[in-house]
Amino acid sequence: MSITSHEKLLHVGGVTVRFGGLVALSEVSLTIRPRTVVGVIGPNGAGKTTLFNVVCGFIRPETGDLSWKGRPLRKHRPDQLAGLGIARTLQGLGLFGGLTVLENVMTGAGRLARTGSLASLLGTGKSARDERELRDRSMAVLTELDVAHVAQLHPGALPYGVRKRVALARALVSEPELLLLDEPASGLSTGEMDELADRIRALTEKTAVVLVEHHMDLVMRVCDEVVVLDFGEVIASGSPDEVRVDPAVADAYLGTAPEELPSA
Repeated sequence: MSITSHEKLLHVGGVTVRFGGLVALSEVSLTIRPRTVVGVIGPNGAGKTTLFNVVCGFIRPETGDLSWKGRPLRKHRPDQLAGLGIARTLQGLGLFGGLTVLENVMTGAGRLARTGSLASLLGTGKSARDERELRDRSMAVLTELDVAHVAQLHPGALPYGVRKRVALARALVSEPELLLLDEPASGLSTGEMDELADRIRALTEKTAVVLVEHHMDLVMRVCDEVVVLDFGEVIASGSPDEVRVDPAVADAYLGTAPEELPSA
């Protein structure tokens, strides 16, 4: 199903999630369009990770609905995301210590795994040609992220910033139409964050990005739209400039005057 840049890629409509008596999300809505970057910000406990987990199928909302390319998204599972065209990075990276960097990236090729390439990697292979193609594709992504030189090393031997790139490569190798980035700047140096910002903007040539991040300068620099959560509710949304001067954002999230917030 083809879509234009003006149509909805992912739509979350009026989603509510409760854990016992705790309301984690309350009628949260947002729309992701192709080749855009949307930031989701808010204080700890605001519901950002819960929202990601709803999108990924880890959590079922009590009310509300999701759609993907205009079609209802119901009862989907995390292992089906790559087949849909969605990929996610994790705060904890989730790299496999017993695999090389190249092998880690190969495990992310969910949509390509249907050809048998992933089965080959795991010892149940059907086609050496498929495995070569997957290796070539994985190496191409590592090269694009400037970490091809560590392809045969294990993640535990690498600096944290390099491991972050490996995790990103694993997400990108399946060529997702939507990439969910969960605090990608955590633990990075200023220089690494600058590189990350440039990389995120470059990704929009091929994919849309949803960014959960605490580094406001990065959010303001790379996002086309920002959605602000507080106690599970959307308290503001709009362009970075609009959100930056919103008093509700300053009071609820940053505890500072709007004019003190970083600009793009």
